[in-house]
Amino acid sequence: MANFALRTDDIKTALNTLAKTDTHVAAAVKLVGYPAERINDQGFTTLLRVIVGQQLSVKAAATIWGRVDALAGTAAGPDTYDQISDEDLRAAGLSRQKISYVRSLCQTVQDRTLDFAMLERLSDDEAVKAITAVKGLGVWSAHMYMMFSLGRADIMPVGDLAVRVGIGRIIGMQDRPSEKQCDDIGKRWRPYRSVMALLAWHYYSNAPL
Repeated sequence: MANFALRTDDIKTALNTLAKTDTHVAAAVKLVGYPAERINDQGFTTLLRVIVGQQLSVKAAATIWGRVDALAGTAAGPDTYDQISDEDLRAAGLSRQKISYVRSLCQTVQDRTLDFAMLERLSDDEAVKAITAVKGLGVWSAHMYMMFSLGRADIMPVGDLAVRVGIGRIIGMQDRPSEKQCDDIGKRWRPYRSVMALLAWHYYSNAPL
């Protein structure tokens, strides 16, 4: 993770830089402080967990992941999951739709449509294209991987509701911005949009209403 640009010091430096010219950022940091870093592993297992956890509570996702992981063993890759039957995955708690997503992830990794070593060297747009080639992984999933596994510094995950709410509150909007509005707003914070997304989540969770 040599190029990971969202560590604690990076977050503080970026927000301090933005706060010098943006009073909204300065006020938000003063109110809620700096957001914490979040670092996920790179590779197959992280995206598999994203698929398993879709549309589930944190608790339910953890329970089902525990069952799925037990079927394959720690650090198992796509070849191992290929050997697990649909019936066993269903018994672990995966829907038929999610099983199809797991099969798609295995296939795209095996045929190197999704190459994790290469992913680090791709542009942001190319990385989104590679990740969303997996059935069931959309742009939001790609953005989460790019931020928390690759440490990309300039991602604005406008598909995340809490980010949009947080951004709207930080800049004093009465209504939650649309995805397009949030994208337009975020341009002022380049090249630190990932850090502003972190601040938006932090503000959403901790700022008094």
